[in-house]
Amino acid sequence: MTVTVGHDSTKTRRSLTAGGSTVSYYSIPAAQEAGLGDFKRLPAALKVVLENMLRFEDGKTVSVDDIRAFGEWATNGGQNPREIAYRPARVLMQDFTGVPAVVDLAAMRDGIIGLGGNAQQINPLAPVDLVIDHSVMIDEFGNPRAFQMNVDREYERNMERYTFLKWGQNAFNNFRVVPPGTGICHQVNLEYLSQTVWTDKDQHGNEIAYPDTLVGTDSHTTMVNGLAVLGWGVGGIEAEAAMLGQPVSMLIPEVVGFKLTGSMIEGTTATDLVLKVVQMLRKHGVVSKFVEFYGDGLDRLPLADRATIANMAPEYGATCGFFPIDTETLRYLRNSGRDEDRIALVEAYAKANGMWRDADYNPIYTSTLELDMGTIVPAISGPKRPQDYVALDSASSVFADYIRGVRKLPDAPKAEKVEMRAEGGAPAPAHVPGNTDGFSTAAVAGEDYTLRDGSIVIASITSCTNTSNPYVMIGAGLVARKARALGLTRKPWVKTSLAPGSQVVSEYLEAANLQEDLDAIGFNLVGYGCTTCIGNSGPLQPEISAAINEGDLVATAVLSGNRNFEGRISPDVRANYLASPPLVVAYALAGDMNIDLTTEPLGTGSNGQPVYLKDIWPTNKEIADLVESTVTRAAFLKKYADVFKGDEKWQAVKTPDSETYDWPSSSTYIQNPPYFRGMSKNPGVISDIKGARVLALLGDMITTDHISPAGSFKDTSPAGKYLVDRQVAPREFNSYGARRGNHEVMMRGTFANIRIKNEMLDGVEGGYTKGPDGVQTSIFDAAMAYQDAGTPLVIFGGIEYGAGSSRDWAAKGTALLGVKAVIAESFERIHRSNLVGMGVIPFEFTGGATRKSLALTGDEVISIEGLAGDLKPLSEVPCHITYADGKTKTIQIKCRIDTAIEKEYVEHGGVLHYVLRDLAKAQ
Repeated sequence: MTVTVGHDSTKTRRSLTAGGSTVSYYSIPAAQEAGLGDFKRLPAALKVVLENMLRFEDGKTVSVDDIRAFGEWATNGGQNPREIAYRPARVLMQDFTGVPAVVDLAAMRDGIIGLGGNAQQINPLAPVDLVIDHSVMIDEFGNPRAFQMNVDREYERNMERYTFLKWGQNAFNNFRVVPPGTGICHQVNLEYLSQTVWTDKDQHGNEIAYPDTLVGTDSHTTMVNGLAVLGWGVGGIEAEAAMLGQPVSMLIPEVVGFKLTGSMIEGTTATDLVLKVVQMLRKHGVVSKFVEFYGDGLDRLPLADRATIANMAPEYGATCGFFPIDTETLRYLRNSGRDEDRIALVEAYAKANGMWRDADYNPIYTSTLELDMGTIVPAISGPKRPQDYVALDSASSVFADYIRGVRKLPDAPKAEKVEMRAEGGAPAPAHVPGNTDGFSTAAVAGEDYTLRDGSIVIASITSCTNTSNPYVMIGAGLVARKARALGLTRKPWVKTSLAPGSQVVSEYLEAANLQEDLDAIGFNLVGYGCTTCIGNSGPLQPEISAAINEGDLVATAVLSGNRNFEGRISPDVRANYLASPPLVVAYALAGDMNIDLTTEPLGTGSNGQPVYLKDIWPTNKEIADLVESTVTRAAFLKKYADVFKGDEKWQAVKTPDSETYDWPSSSTYIQNPPYFRGMSKNPGVISDIKGARVLALLGDMITTDHISPAGSFKDTSPAGKYLVDRQVAPREFNSYGARRGNHEVMMRGTFANIRIKNEMLDGVEGGYTKGPDGVQTSIFDAAMAYQDAGTPLVIFGGIEYGAGSSRDWAAKGTALLGVKAVIAESFERIHRSNLVGMGVIPFEFTGGATRKSLALTGDEVISIEGLAGDLKPLSEVPCHITYADGKTKTIQIKCRIDTAIEKEYVEHGGVLHYVLRDLAKAQ
């Protein structure tokens, strides 16, 4: 690829020699010498953005004043929210969000031909890597054949999608696909794709060095900031625009400095640390801000631990959590198989451009907070949010409080603590429907045992958040080894799984002979992918599921993931806890959240004696010694040697050879979306919203998991009915995520989460609302009825609306349902941007108004004025509310179209329409 750069009116281009080569680069010290500002104490994360301004300064899209603004940021105490045009070096995708992006690109090829253009105008201009990691489900577990059977089933389910993606790889330039079974996109990005400092030729043939940066269609793209690669998640819509040459419009962010001091103590893990960091930063408030970690604690923090912290930036709400380049960065690059010349360039570049962290590193931050890592204790988070931090020694009592609330019991749960039994003895009495005793009985393979509130039915070592970290993975293996030696195994009602984020993990677990120990207690390899972390936990055994539902039990999952929102992990599980991989193993042995792992036995050993957590927990030295001997450069080089080749199944996938896609009309996975049909060459205008009805009245922390279709669905749902009508059997439904390339399925699943609560209805869970006739119906059916009547729709929400994953379908589905505006108390960054990218206008309440203070019931008629004409970004406009009794009220709401370019996007009907018209004009 050729990098197009600006004309450098600032004269900041310099050269450096490293690794035997000389390259040009854009120098921040040179910009300071040129009088453009004092940049010396800018945080390294912000210097990466500043370098981007220097490199692309052209007097138009990026001006000298944009560069000066960074100096003003420093003199203004870390604040200067100027709009800038930022161009990331590359784009990362996973298959759930990537398939609809490629669908959109294919549809844009059709669209540009319709506008008189050429299909070859639609090609990624920035390199794109798509990693297939979200497809594998855990159908088979706990046995040696689990991996192969899950892979076989994955191909059976997803062949239409894989054929389409392979077509895209051949049809589009700058587009590579990492096949199934390789790993999770963020871990592959960390271990292989990222370079920290990138090099390429510019349009003049000169070799240019610049910071490795990216945006990704998954919120946990932030993981790579642990390697000093600036990246964050965007919606597929925004990523497509970036691929097609559009800059990311953003405000110069505030940067929160998080100082780490001290050292981790014996028995604690990076997971314990990050859960505390999430809690602290959520409380501090870092939405739309960069967080940069600094302090002497970094000298004792391995890069794998840094990546764990960076991964969970979406959980603490930040745009990213950045770690500057230092000696640990270089050590990791070397150990993970990067070229020695590249490593030399990274060091030389960072030192020359003021991005190197050493003992004197002391930037200016907007605000700071501090944590002594010596105070960290073992912990978990749950049962519903990553920021719900619980010290391990309080976990059972906090869970008891949670159950007390669920069961509406004043003092203690009616169910006293009992020992579950898996063999011998008479079956426990069955739960009587309607009671709240919190017990139920399951009989599986001739064994009778009692389930109760808190029974752990899923224990999963999953997610790039933790499986990228050899310290916690080796730790989990050692816990398994010690438990096995003492005669412990998982409780029989626990569905256990091991889904590493890359094949390197299996390489070192096998080298350490730990996989055999994990297998022995049920943590067999089930696949290389996200699995349980994204809800692909697969079905529970039917008897277990029936017992949970019969007893209306609060069944529990423990996973080493990053998200634990309601309804995400399994439809049978209501309480989800995030924990380190060693603790996941320990909880599988205990089988019950009511057990205090710090004081009560996990079970009885083969010698008849109780076994406690302390008996099987490895020392830090045991872990470190095994990491040192088994996590080697050779392992990385071996496993990434043919990363794009894939296995025989992938190589056998046949694809059509064509510029445009021949959309199969019978496909239930891939359909041509309606966005560009009948599109004119000229944009429209933003109009006032008149006579809108309320589709949903939602509470606080409505996540994109609530909004976007995710996980499994039933044949009685609108999406299920659609598939049944097309002769798809329920066992072949796959998941919503796998069907993201079919807008007909996805719009039917929008706002259909089983745990979403529409306050228009009394205590009803699921995707329901009132239709035009006032009768309860599905949100999809109501929306279609309103569309047929030509009635616009609005949605009301609370604080942090759209938190969580960067699911573009949360915005696409909202738009296709006919929603013109979302009015909430606050928005999470990615979802607000995605709404704008689909032409839906986000608004925020002002003056302390909320849906509750306004006594909204959902029966109101809403009109919003002040949108037509010269609408200014972030302006306040009047919203008129007509209540069911005829009374009216007018409030001011803030329009969250934040920038001038975003206004243009909405005028065009969305960012892709804007890009398509712009390309058609260039023809």
